[in-house]
Order: sequence, then C-alpha cells, then structure tokens
Amino acid sequence: MCLGQRLDRKRKWTEIRSSVKNFKIYSEQDFPKYLPRLNSLYDDLFTGGKGFRAKLVQKVSDPIRVPEKTQALLAQTVEFIHNASLLHDDLIDRSILRRGKPAAWNKYSPEYAVLAGDYLLARVMVNLSNYGNIRLVQYTAEVISELLEGEWLQDSVIRDFDVNLDKLDRIHNLKTASLFKWCLRAPFYSQERNDQTLHETLEKLGQILGLLFQRSDDLLDYNIRNDEGKAILGDLKSGYLNSFGAFVVQELSPDRRSQLVKSQTLEEFKNHLGGVSTFDEKVKQFDQINQKQIKLYQHLLESLKGMLQPEEQKMISEFQPLTDLLYWRRIPK
Repeated sequence: MCLGQRLDRKRKWTEIRSSVKNFKIYSEQDFPKYLPRLNSLYDDLFTGGKGFRAKLVQKVSDPIRVPEKTQALLAQTVEFIHNASLLHDDLIDRSILRRGKPAAWNKYSPEYAVLAGDYLLARVMVNLSNYGNIRLVQYTAEVISELLEGEWLQDSVIRDFDVNLDKLDRIHNLKTASLFKWCLRAPFYSQERNDQTLHETLEKLGQILGLLFQRSDDLLDYNIRNDEGKAILGDLKSGYLNSFGAFVVQELSPDRRSQLVKSQTLEEFKNHLGGVSTFDEKVKQFDQINQKQIKLYQHLLESLKGMLQPEEQKMISEFQPLTDLLYWRRIPK
C-alpha cells in the first residue's frame, strides 16, 4: 500500500473516531420547536459522540448502493437507539457524567431522562414504519427488545462476584453486539436482500465485533490501552465484575476473590492478584482468547466475500481493520 493510500485510510478512520454530523433530524416531526427542553437535552446528548455505529452503517450501505435518504434514516435509527440506551443506562447506574458533561438525568431530572429515551425509541418506530419495510421494522423491534433484556440481565449480576464469562458474554451479546449486528444487517434488509446464509454470516460478524468492543472497554477499567482516560476500577467500585475481572478471578479461592474485589486502587488490585507480573500475564492470556475471535472474524469475512457482487466486495477491505480499532484501539494505517 502506497503512502497516499495509507494516509487516506488513516484519514477515514480518524473521521470515524471524531464527531460526526448531527443525526437529530430525519423528519420534520422529530424535534418540534415547541418542545424547547427536549431539543436542549438532545443538543447536549448528540454533541461529542463519535457516531461510530452510523459510520458502520455507511460502510455497509455504500457498496450495496443504498440510497442516501435511506442511509440517513438508518444512521439516525442506530444513533437514536444507542443514545436512548445511554440515557437509560446513565440513570440506572447513576452515572454523573456522559461524554465529559453532566448526564441528562443529573442535569434535567430522572423523569426527563426516561421520557427522552422513550421518545427516541418512539421516533425510531414512527420513521421506520413510514419507510414501509416491515422486515426492517420487525428486526429493529427485536433489537430494542434485546437491549432491554440485556439491561435486566446485567442488573442481575451487580455484586455477583462469582459471575463467569459465559454469562457476561450473553449480556454483552444482547446489550452491545445487538446494535453492531443491526448496523451490518439493516442496510441489506432495506434493499430487501433477505438471504438467510448472508444474514447468519453478518450476525456472527456483528456478534464478534460487539464482543471485542466490550471486552476492550472492560480492559480500560484496568488501565489497559486506556488512551481515553476512563476512570480506573469504575466498574469494580460500582459492584460490577466485568469480563476481564471475571477472567482474572475465575481460578482464585473464595477468600482471595473476596479480597480482590474490594480493591480501591489498581495497585491494590495487582498486589492482591500476586503482583504486576501476574497481572500482566493475565492481560496477555485475555488478549490471546480474543485473538482467536479476531481470527474467526477474518475467516467469516472470506465467507462474506463470496456472497457479494464484485462491485460490493470493497466492503471487505473496510471491515478488515475493525478489529484493530475496536479491540486493540489502534487506528489502522
């Protein structure tokens, strides 16, 4: 790959990580001017987001020639669902900040945060229904249901320090991966391309991307590749043993596990685990587990390639760097 191509690819992925255009308005009825507090809340919410899911929709839509108007609808749909989930999550978790600013429930009130999230989901169904593709509407409703189911399941493991990776993977598949899967499948549904094998492959790809993203995000809590400056041990202090935490404690005795989960600093956590070298070895082992998922992802991409028309196959080259971006947190060169 020549220097110009590398710079062009880096520019594209930098755009994905940066703020994107405002996805607020698809229909004139989305945000009426006579509801100023609603508009103010959403102006806060949509400012500063990376819009990664909307960009992922675009990466699928462009090669299969989804019309721009439909792309705008799909991009808004996934951003609305995602932000609705953030509004509700922040309230449930009592998170004070969102994207460096006061969370909606904290700034406006818990009641407004609930109403705002519900409103977003309602607009999603109104706009998709007007689009007139019943399979797309049905699939979107299924995804929203999965998100809510995942929230219920996650609440059930708060302060459950015996939770294992399998149970957490089930939660992450519902809460995180469901939207990644939607981004890959919805553009094909919008084109009425309903081939079962195609959608099964897209489903598996989205599931892996969601899993990798969540596991990488869980590593940030232990200051691993934490370029975003996420609060250290935030999950653990909230009583939530995330995927890396569950992996680390799985072979510990009950007494050592009890000590470990009470850690207030990362240094204390490492000491209870057995020292820095033991901690580093656990990170290495965790990375190796996820590297297997990355290899499976690349294999699935080869399968997907055979299901696409020649002019659509540039989608594969766009998908290949996603694991670097989502798990290793590297901008592909």
